Amino acid sequence: MSNQQACGLKQVATVFVPVADQERALRFYVDALGFEKRVDFMYGGGVRWVEVAPPGSTFALALVPPGEGQAAPSNMTRCAFVTDDADATHAALRAAGANVDPIVGRPGTSRRGLASTTVAITDPQPAQFCFCDPDGNRFLAVEPPSSSGT
Repeated sequence: MSNQQACGLKQVATVFVPVADQERALRFYVDALGFEKRVDFMYGGGVRWVEVAPPGSTFALALVPPGEGQAAPSNMTRCAFVTDDADATHAALRAAGANVDPIVGRPGTSRRGLASTTVAITDPQPAQFCFCDPDGNRFLAVEPPSSSGT
């Protein structure tokens, strides 16, 4: 029996993202990022649960309300998103008013670390950049290398 079969875990389903204002966060993820709202209901004594995701994604982000507890401020990157064109995505996020790294990281440049913004990662590959939501939650956008090896 494999370890996967033994414990029963199969895939990442939801990443929890603490937000101070679910409506503001929902507008950002839907309007600026183009995500779809997947779930929006009341649970556990009237606390609102909201999940958003990129169209077609198998995982979602839960916009966790303050009622779940206050998250410690952090510059740590929450997760990575895949994009087909890092430059176009970077430009679109900037145009939408998102807080994005000044440039797309690639060989010959650097970007801040994922777990600490005081660390510099030089010559990042493939093309990538970080962006933040209105609550300061950081995410990485990555353009995977082409399968043809170019």
